[in-house]
Amino acid sequence: MWCYRGGSISTEPRINDRIRVPEVRLVGPSGEQVGIVPLAKALELAQEYDLDLVEVAASARPPVCKLMDYGKFKYESAMKAREARKNQAHTVIKEMKLRPKIDPHDYDTKKGHVVRFLKQGDKVKITIMFRGREQSRPELGYRLLQRLASDVEDLGFIESNPKQDGRNMIMVLGPHKKKTEAMAEAREAQAARKAERQGVAYTDEGVAFTDDEAPSEDAPSEVQETEAVADKAVAEEAPADETNAQA
Repeated sequence: MWCYRGGSISTEPRINDRIRVPEVRLVGPSGEQVGIVPLAKALELAQEYDLDLVEVAASARPPVCKLMDYGKFKYESAMKAREARKNQAHTVIKEMKLRPKIDPHDYDTKKGHVVRFLKQGDKVKITIMFRGREQSRPELGYRLLQRLASDVEDLGFIESNPKQDGRNMIMVLGPHKKKTEAMAEAREAQAARKAERQGVAYTDEGVAFTDDEAPSEDAPSEVQETEAVADKAVAEEAPADETNAQA
């Protein structure tokens, strides 16, 4: 069986000599409308400005082209896309499983995990697992879920009320804090810890010196040093001026 394997379709715009139309609607380097001009004229202007002629709207009639530095444009676009991916927040649902007759110590441990997940801006799916005769006491699981939701109400809310699903009872908690906010706070905390390790005090107003690194009040400031140099230069030039005056 014969199969055609075509190459990948390029998503990059056509530039300069790759543009194959008789005329284009030209946009200048600063966004000004030049109007409809022949392709040869547009290429001539691109060479005059030392820029590229880039096709920005191929489906228009005639196509819209702009004069720009295409290499710089691609670099800035890549940086914006990288920053967007860096700040992109993915919705994550964590899961925590409990038993209806859970030990108090185990409950505190599980609750600690739920608190950590909510602080990170993640949703948490709480599953109560019933076994044997416990299935005849669903109220035990319901009360446990309500207790957990009450203990973490400062960080999250009940997004999906408790419901029975076979041998399990499920509830979903949603965070009050958005994922992007949690990520921003995590980056700030990381910067603060890094600054502390380097011996620099990190405050809301910015970075401050520690006691060991703080500049001494007796030490001359940059302005004082500049004034001292200027005074010295004037003093050195003064005798020459007096000599010239006597002559």
